[in-house]
Amino acid sequence: MQTPFKTIGIIGKPSDPGIAATLTALHVFLTQHQYTVIVAKDSAGFIDHPAVNVCAIDTLGQHCDLVIAVGGDGTFLAAARAIVAYDIPLIGINLGRLGFLVDISPDELSDKLLYILQGHYTEEKRHLLRTKIIRDGQVIHEETAVNEVVIHRWVTPSMIEIITKIDNVFLNSQRSDGLIVSTPTGSTAYSLSAGGPILHPALNALVLVPLNPHTLSNRPIVINDSAEIEISFCQTKQINALVTCDHIEIPEVLISDKILIKKEPKPIRILHPEGHDFFYILRHKLNWSSGYHTDNHAIEP
Repeated sequence: MQTPFKTIGIIGKPSDPGIAATLTALHVFLTQHQYTVIVAKDSAGFIDHPAVNVCAIDTLGQHCDLVIAVGGDGTFLAAARAIVAYDIPLIGINLGRLGFLVDISPDELSDKLLYILQGHYTEEKRHLLRTKIIRDGQVIHEETAVNEVVIHRWVTPSMIEIITKIDNVFLNSQRSDGLIVSTPTGSTAYSLSAGGPILHPALNALVLVPLNPHTLSNRPIVINDSAEIEISFCQTKQINALVTCDHIEIPEVLISDKILIKKEPKPIRILHPEGHDFFYILRHKLNWSSGYHTDNHAIEP
């Protein structure tokens, strides 16, 4: 089967020398199969090869038909944000712990990865969130997130008081440690730890999860992902808040600022091996149904 993949980009976890062996093996594998390979600049130093094509991560998508992220889910998230504007697919090789998004192990390069490159794959599309910080009517910062946008209290022992509107309709006000706005992708990350529901990736939905709310009846709520979410602050004493988009921090958000969160128009395209099963991933990663067998999979105790 012919595929459009001719030039392949590689993005690795830049702070982890432990990825060197896998990056080198991946580079050798791809070049041996006659692919043109370009490596993100901050990962290229880990590859033991005399001639490596190098490119900045932010422009890698301009030159590639496909990108492979090597690391954990954090590396995958960084790669997704970097290439979402270019409408090219992304594959994850797992060197991390849970790995909900990176589902190929290093020892599967010669079979699972090759099958994908030959056109035998399952593709899914997942949307990101775009966050804008509005101050005095002007956008002072924009950032994207694959998993979640979180508004935290920052360098203060007090709860923050926030107002949430959905499509300019008042939802609620709350005193809490903050609020998580999560995509279905992020529903197995911080949102899950805070008591939010797991959303199937195919749902067109977002979940809002309060962090340690003062009112115990303040529960997570699921909304349509076409909605625009507006967060503002209602306390009178000036404090600073912290907004994070995945692991990217936007510090020193003021109580006079507004935070607008909306779905990014372009989705990220993720390629999985054929037979990819989201429910199996949940059972395996979260250790559900340990020791039980299903028609298709066996979960080891």
